[in-house]
Amino acid sequence: MKKVTINSVATYAGVSKKTVSRVLNNEPNVSPATREKVLKVFKELDYTPNPIARGLARNRSFIIGCLYDNPSKSYITRVQSGALEACHKHNYNLLIHPCELRGEALIENIEHLLTTSRLDGMVLTPPFSDSQELIAFLKRKKIHFARVASAIEDKDSISVRSNDEQGAFEITEHLIKLGHTSIAFIKGHPDHSATEQRFSGYQRALTVHNIEFDSELVAEGNFSYHSGADSAKEILDLQPTPSAVFASNDYMAAAVLKLATQRQLQVPKDISIAGFDNAPIARHIWPGLTTIAQPVEEMTRQAVEQLILQISDEQTSVYQATLEAKLITRESTAKHLVDD
Repeated sequence: MKKVTINSVATYAGVSKKTVSRVLNNEPNVSPATREKVLKVFKELDYTPNPIARGLARNRSFIIGCLYDNPSKSYITRVQSGALEACHKHNYNLLIHPCELRGEALIENIEHLLTTSRLDGMVLTPPFSDSQELIAFLKRKKIHFARVASAIEDKDSISVRSNDEQGAFEITEHLIKLGHTSIAFIKGHPDHSATEQRFSGYQRALTVHNIEFDSELVAEGNFSYHSGADSAKEILDLQPTPSAVFASNDYMAAAVLKLATQRQLQVPKDISIAGFDNAPIARHIWPGLTTIAQPVEEMTRQAVEQLILQISDEQTSVYQATLEAKLITRESTAKHLVDD
């Protein structure tokens, strides 16, 4: 039996090869009726696209690389979920590549990755999405890229983020409205722009509600559970003990909750605890964590989809969006009861 090719499909459907290619890659500028007709021919002819031939014909690999350096496995899982959704929609593959931002050979590492993998583009997650050095390198090499959760203002590159500063403000204000005035804060990884954004939101809420900022209530974390445990010890050793703790992510908040419980503190009766991200752990531990739901999957999905459109020359303007972060209240926070 003669092999069915894209030319065969075009002839049988009575459309151009370019139109078939657009349908195959789920690109726009194809009418619904034409798309349906071509898809019907795919099925009738039992056409299976050859990914290698497809890539050679269009000088593409149809592979998007996702660069990450994040201690939170759940965050990367959510990033991957959003990226895969966009890739599957457009018949792309996803390559997940772990890398260290502070490594001496970062650019060499990325250059080697681009050479060996023939990536069509890259999606940068924190902290890479804020690396001026990496961004400048990709621009010099004319590599398509999109940034997720970046605070850098760059009108020339795709960027999708959430409003971390506002989210941190809202969760701090939530604690204040519950009567808490001594609110400790655990910062995140120093290389992540979200760290300063969330710290800024915390400080702004204190200022708006006329609560004096106390640097002794601020501990340095790095988004990992272990750093949260170290910070929790530092905070819970304070005298008097703060009535509330806001950690920059849920894993650090979970560490605070564990140590507080070990010290016979009842959560939230004796101390309220809040996190950020709405990671699975926030729902699975008890009491459930009050947190900020950051739309990680949707941010990544939009970033990758826009990246693919840019690669396909279907997106002429640079896409940039800020998605809403949402406060989710659970059982770990409650009104602060002052003893008479």
